[in-house]
Amino acid sequence: MTTAWILIIGAGALAFYTYFGYPLVLLCWSSLRRAKRRTTPPPDTGAGEAPREWPYLSITVPVYNEEAQIRGLIESLLALDYPEDRRQILIVSDASTDRTDEIVAEYADRGVELLRMPRRSGKTAAENAARVHLRGEIVINTDASIRIDPAAPKRLVARFADPTVGVASARDISVARIDGDPNAGESGYVGYEMKIRELEDRIYGIIGASGCCYAIRADLHRLTLPDALSRDFAAALHAHEHGYRATTVNDAICYVPRAGSLQREYRRKLRTMIRGMQTLRYKRHLLDPRRYGVFAWMLFSHKICRWAVPWALLGAALGVAILSLEHTTARWLLGAGLAGALLAFAGWRWPEGSKPPRLLALPAFLLIGNLAAIHAAVLAMRGVQNPTWEPTRRDAVPAPAATTHRGAGG
Repeated sequence: MTTAWILIIGAGALAFYTYFGYPLVLLCWSSLRRAKRRTTPPPDTGAGEAPREWPYLSITVPVYNEEAQIRGLIESLLALDYPEDRRQILIVSDASTDRTDEIVAEYADRGVELLRMPRRSGKTAAENAARVHLRGEIVINTDASIRIDPAAPKRLVARFADPTVGVASARDISVARIDGDPNAGESGYVGYEMKIRELEDRIYGIIGASGCCYAIRADLHRLTLPDALSRDFAAALHAHEHGYRATTVNDAICYVPRAGSLQREYRRKLRTMIRGMQTLRYKRHLLDPRRYGVFAWMLFSHKICRWAVPWALLGAALGVAILSLEHTTARWLLGAGLAGALLAFAGWRWPEGSKPPRLLALPAFLLIGNLAAIHAAVLAMRGVQNPTWEPTRRDAVPAPAATTHRGAGG
């Protein structure tokens, strides 16, 4: 077999396993476990039942220059269905230079607290600084543009009645902007990711919590994490290291506005992947199957394989190019691939503020995901760190009314 065919077949096998084979293994495994549970009922842990007294809850939101939507955020947090005398709301301003701090201060008489960083240090640094100010037994971390379903906090907190649970992640629902939807590709991907997370949860627990909204035991949240790393990804890893598991709560919904353009989405993905890669490098011992067994396999399949696929596709493209020197079919494939790449690139570079055709939206979303993975890997290998962050400016959706379980999509 020639080098060109090895590159092509290897890339195809890796991509198939990553996006189809791994989910299929999870699905089959979870089906077998469900069948076993029908014959051997699990012990009753009380998980998911409302406690007699709700534990004290701290809700933290790191923000930077969010004057346009901070008022809507605070109003939505105050409207959450959780006892007011058992709840702390802490807004952490990362040295905002607009009116964010002033607006937050207006809510002091309603129990909203403000912690201002002395200088801009980044999201994780803000979360690290907030730890000593938190009074809750459970901590919920969320973002400024996210809107949490009013019933979600109780549903997340109730999951901690199971003593094996250390992290409970909300279910992301991708929703359109109020004035349009220029990024339709994001919705399908979020739905796919939520399904993978649900399957992982049936087997061993999820390998990463939603950065938009997740709850964590306070003792786990207080663990040290370098400022340049991702706390939402590390939360599930910390939980596993300390004998807990991370779980997803399907009926605890948070609404995530889609990015206003694919250019913004590319910047968000690049930042997220750099931090994710560096976080996994920091926690790389969890990839050792001799120590962490199934969890190591899941972590490798979900993260390492996904980050490797774009590099494999580059190899496959090289293989097709080599074969095109001698085979007409390979020339056609190479031409079709180049045409598809041009269409995807056109969708990616579509002017901000206008909606690209649906024919271009999904290919462009796939393109930026793969390019961002390659770009992030290069920067991560160079040791580039990104502790500070420019939040992805999304038009927040209105505060939702309480809802029952919904599927991902939007």
